[in-house]
Amino acid sequence: MRILIVEDEREIADGISGILKNANYLTDCVYDGPGGLAYMKSGVYDLVLLDVMLPGMDGFEVLKNVREEGITTPVILLTAKSEIDDKIYGLNLGADDYVTKPFDAGELLARIGARVRNHEENVEGKLQVFDISLDPSTYRLSKDTKSVALSQKEYQMMEYFIRNRNQILTKDMILDKIWGRDGDVDYNNIEVYVSFLRKKLRFLEASSSIVTKKGIGYSYQEKDSVEA
Repeated sequence: MRILIVEDEREIADGISGILKNANYLTDCVYDGPGGLAYMKSGVYDLVLLDVMLPGMDGFEVLKNVREEGITTPVILLTAKSEIDDKIYGLNLGADDYVTKPFDAGELLARIGARVRNHEENVEGKLQVFDISLDPSTYRLSKDTKSVALSQKEYQMMEYFIRNRNQILTKDMILDKIWGRDGDVDYNNIEVYVSFLRKKLRFLEASSSIVTKKGIGYSYQEKDSVEA
């Protein structure tokens, strides 16, 4: 699981990152509002820890922007403010929780765990797109009465494509999401798994395909929409 930390005080950000890495999370840190907004829009994160007081754009404005764009990634606000009005304002903007600094490491991990579990419960069930469905409980990709089993990495990639259908996903975005930046993998790994998924989509006679965007990455879309 990959978590984004948006915190302008680098010592605090690095400390949080260390706590999360010890708990087996992958982390990235960014230290200002505009950077946090750009990272959040990438779609590669499973949860965001977002400080309220940020240079360039405060956390409230970052949160408002991503929620208006339909990004549902769980967000926990980090704030030194204890005023109840600020907490209510953040929750009304779409924050999933908040932690007031200074906070206990155990409390932070517990809140992260709770938000992740809640998000997973909200999105569980088959993902339906175009004429296929993806079942997270069985790791099977189906169309009508035909279905095929996916490996863990195939499932993760297919889910990522489905949730970002009709959008271009760069190879770096896919590496970050599926393997993490510390993974000992390269673009060849992506090409191999894309090849596997294409074969399974053809087996199902799906109306959709994973299209190569030369020099950039891939897009999952219906065949009729593929440019000639």
